[in-house]
Amino acid sequence: MRGMGNMQKMMKQMQKMQKDMQKAQEELSHTTLEGTAGGGMVTVLVNGNKEIIEVKIKEDVVDPEDIEMLQDLVMAATNDALKKVEEVTNQTMGQFTKGLNIPGL
Repeated sequence: MRGMGNMQKMMKQMQKMQKDMQKAQEELSHTTLEGTAGGGMVTVLVNGNKEIIEVKIKEDVVDPEDIEMLQDLVMAATNDALKKVEEVTNQTMGQFTKGLNIPGL
C-alpha cells in the first residue's frame, strides 16, 4: 500500500510540472528577442514561437547596389534572433527536465 502513496505523490508532481511547463511556454510565446547584424544596420525581432515579428533596416543601408549585402544582413540578423530564442527556450524549459531523459523534450 505504501507504494500507492508514492505513486499518487509522483502523479501530483507530474501534473504540477506539466502546468508549470505550459505556463513557461505561454510566457515564452510573449517573449520578444532581437537579433542584429552589420553593427546594428539590420535588426530582426522574433517572438518565443520563432516567428519574425519585425525587420528594421537603417535608411543609410538602402543602396540598390548593396542589395545582396542587405539580404545577407537580414538573414544574419534573423539567425541571430532565432539563436537567442533557442537559448531562452532551453534555459526556461530546461528547469523542468533536469535529470530527466524524456524523448522529445
